[in-house]
Amino acid sequence: MNNNFYKKIIIYISVLTLIFFLDRVSKIYILQFASNNLDTNIYINQFLSLNLVWNKGVAFGLFSFEKSLIYNLITILIVIINLIILYLVFIYKDLRALFFLMILGGSLGNLFDRLYYGSVPDFIDINFREFHWFIFNVSDIFITLGVICLIIAELLINKKTHE
Repeated sequence: MNNNFYKKIIIYISVLTLIFFLDRVSKIYILQFASNNLDTNIYINQFLSLNLVWNKGVAFGLFSFEKSLIYNLITILIVIINLIILYLVFIYKDLRALFFLMILGGSLGNLFDRLYYGSVPDFIDINFREFHWFIFNVSDIFITLGVICLIIAELLINKKTHE
């Protein structure tokens, strides 16, 4: 294998490690804060609070199930999807590989929590005039940004193809 392949692998592992690290540090901080304080709702400003909730579902608490069989099936499905995303990382030779890495890095952060804690700690609470968005975490930010960037990239690539 050539030197470029190994450089690419090092870059990919570095991106995944950075995303995983940022996610872990943020979650460790909020969990440590929660264990030292009774109130886990930290007011930052009128638009942002940190409020720890445990998510047994998929993205933004969707598909939350108490039954362990369904929870385990969803976890297995997430592992399979991660393997498909990993495959796609190596298929694409352009910026889309980075976007898939963002999704994979975020997904691995949340998968770690599912396996270690049995649910995912979410804590970023964005609100405006009593309207609260879903509470999410750093991994969810990377997953969302990766998906948005992929959509934009696909739209731009398809636009070039049709011109």
